[in-house]
Amino acid sequence: MTATVTSPTSVEAPTPAHRASAFAMFRNGKSVTGLCILAVFTLMAVFAPLVAPFDPLAKDFQALRQAPSTTHWLGTTHMGEDVFSQIVYGTRGVLIVGFAAGIIATVIAIAIGVTAGYVSGWKSESLSALTNVFLVIPGLPLMIIITSQQDNPSLVLVAAVLAITGWAWGGRVLRAQTMSLRNRDFVQAARANGEPLWRIITVEMLPNLMAIIASSFVGTVTAAILGLTTLAFIGVIPITNLNWGTILFWAQQNGAFPNFWWWYVPAGLAIALLGVALSLINFGIDEYVNPRLRSAGERARALRKRGMRATSAVTQVRAVPTAPPPVTAPADDAPTTEETRA
Repeated sequence: MTATVTSPTSVEAPTPAHRASAFAMFRNGKSVTGLCILAVFTLMAVFAPLVAPFDPLAKDFQALRQAPSTTHWLGTTHMGEDVFSQIVYGTRGVLIVGFAAGIIATVIAIAIGVTAGYVSGWKSESLSALTNVFLVIPGLPLMIIITSQQDNPSLVLVAAVLAITGWAWGGRVLRAQTMSLRNRDFVQAARANGEPLWRIITVEMLPNLMAIIASSFVGTVTAAILGLTTLAFIGVIPITNLNWGTILFWAQQNGAFPNFWWWYVPAGLAIALLGVALSLINFGIDEYVNPRLRSAGERARALRKRGMRATSAVTQVRAVPTAPPPVTAPADDAPTTEETRA
């Protein structure tokens, strides 16, 4: 008698619909707007020598504290430096620190959070306690202490410090989500087949956590950008690291508030605009993660396509016109009204 060997169930190949669902978070206008703004800042940072009309540190003593003009689009500083060129070149430092800190913090959060959520016992409790410790560490004082000990801290060091103080929140969320996934059928089947731990985490779990990881990454980048500008504004980071925070620092030190508005308003607007772009992208990720938000967004878009307002208090109902009943002529042998009454 020959034994019948059953082959494992083949994995269904991804269909175009599945591939399209991976980008469902970017179907709404908020995410598209945020991506467009972020792309503008990225292109500005990459092609800064082509975009900036002047060297950011070049001095023009004939145009000191000059208001915006055709020559200097955003005016000049107290040393005749072009503000627009400083904004353009300062974008490089902001994006480098923001994305470097986001990548480092996300890697740490995945390594500790997912592992703490999958394992059990003292290992899970130890990693959870480590996450809680970093969660309550005051980030800004620690960043001030570490960066002030260096004469000229590099952008990589600043990004590393911001990442160390900013990974705990994402690790906490990933641990909770991993704990809900470790008892699912596909994880139990992989464990029963003898799959190693690294493969279960990377192949079975991480694809189901990508939306949360992306949301955590965007939040960490936003916090890192705000932390960098704060450190630069209070003077902890040297002035050689040109970014939007150093522009605000020099504006404050030289009495630009409130008369010389062109010196500090553009830098503040750039910080706010980049924060808005990251927030809009995060809204799209939240809509993809949360089924209720996703269904509400799809319903709202469907209503707008029909010409209805999704925010109206009363749902608009369109009356379907009905045709009048057909009028039939009376037959010749049918009794008339007078005959019926008789």
